[in-house]
Amino acid sequence: MNASVAIQVLPKVLEQEETRRIVDEVIAYLASTGLHYVVGPFETTLEGDLDELLDIVKECCRICTNAGAPSVMSYVKISYKPDGVWTIDDKTGKYQNS
Repeated sequence: MNASVAIQVLPKVLEQEETRRIVDEVIAYLASTGLHYVVGPFETTLEGDLDELLDIVKECCRICTNAGAPSVMSYVKISYKPDGVWTIDDKTGKYQNS
């Protein structure tokens, strides 16, 4: 694992429930990748190989427009280190409630 990516998608739709429906589709896709991920209140963080993660980011945007949003804004943060990055658990494990 040489990268972690945090992505927030904001589909351009008028209704809050429509936003939630589309974001739920994106999260379902992220779950289907088999990668370790954590859903947060503003973004979802995934771990894996940089090239694979960048392809996933592109697909998240496509999912939004295929689900009915005329456009989508995506905010992405990338941590990359060829010999490995800290895991999500390394960064936040001690703060998680059991």
